[in-house]
Amino acid sequence: MENKYQKVKDGLKEDIISGKYQVDEKLPTESELMKQYAVSRYTVRRAVGDLESDHFIYRIQGGGMFVQDWHKDWSTPTDTKLIGVITTHIADYIFPNIISGIDQVLSKAGYSILISNTHNMHDKERKSLINMLDSKVAGLIIEPTQSALPNPNEDLYQEIKDDELPTLFINAHYPKLDFPYVDTDDLTAEQNMMRYLFELGHKSILGIFQVDDIQGVYRMNGFVRAYQEHPEYSYMSNIIMYQSGESSEKIYERINGYLQQTEAPTAIVCYNDQLAIHVIDYLKSNGVRVPEDISVTGFDNYQIGEYFTPSLTTMNHEKERMGADAANAMIKLLNHDQVENITYQPEIVKRHSAIKLPDGE
Repeated sequence: MENKYQKVKDGLKEDIISGKYQVDEKLPTESELMKQYAVSRYTVRRAVGDLESDHFIYRIQGGGMFVQDWHKDWSTPTDTKLIGVITTHIADYIFPNIISGIDQVLSKAGYSILISNTHNMHDKERKSLINMLDSKVAGLIIEPTQSALPNPNEDLYQEIKDDELPTLFINAHYPKLDFPYVDTDDLTAEQNMMRYLFELGHKSILGIFQVDDIQGVYRMNGFVRAYQEHPEYSYMSNIIMYQSGESSEKIYERINGYLQQTEAPTAIVCYNDQLAIHVIDYLKSNGVRVPEDISVTGFDNYQIGEYFTPSLTTMNHEKERMGADAANAMIKLLNHDQVENITYQPEIVKRHSAIKLPDGE
């Protein structure tokens, strides 16, 4: 019964918040909701009763149920000191550093953070947004989910914008939404990494990029731009594209295919350090020496990369600084001050996973 009741409550709430039902619009009858959700009248009444207590629904005796002006209950940022933080992940990779940067600044300003993660899935992003709104947060700091793909949650973002809830993006931003953002010049950064590899004598380079996130698309474009600067050996470029959730084994199979070619790549540039570390481990387990046989680079300057063997050549990512800058921008938004977008220009972190080719190779 608990699961059915929660399903009805969450379903109705999502329909109201997303704008399917407008303020003062009449909702389906109890009988219609019973049929829609395949539940009993008691379950519907329990769910509707909770939504009425939460000011999402009001009743008119003999007239039915209607949508209440629920915006008034959460769109007053001065009444709360809670900031919602939504990222694609929480506990691993670079995200603890970003969240720590956010928390350090906001806690000093008297704010607390409510954290959620989407696992880079749009349906989880939707639930996170609804939960944040239901928690009456004063503002939102969001890392976009699958930012290179069409977003099915634009209706919720439009509601957030219409109600002027302070919101900003980190790491990337949705092109159709003009919220302020703090991100990185991924295209130029990857282009500079390629120029560095060219200087080391590498011409045949394999790029591996996650293309459902806009960061991966920009980094791939930087890879292509660098080869456009050297048309004499652009024919030696190779690219593997993948999406989040894709099997690592499939990526390894494709890498192996390129390694079997006559002009096998002498270097591999990876979407991020996490992927680069996995790729190096795969190569080493198959008898390929890094960097003696093939150089490998990453992106983000993940802390483990410094202590990995070989230590990882990468592009820097302003993790704590990004979190702190995002938090300071949020405080400005809460104070109705003007906020400018911030884009970092990363520098190459040169370590031991990429080396100069011997003369003649």
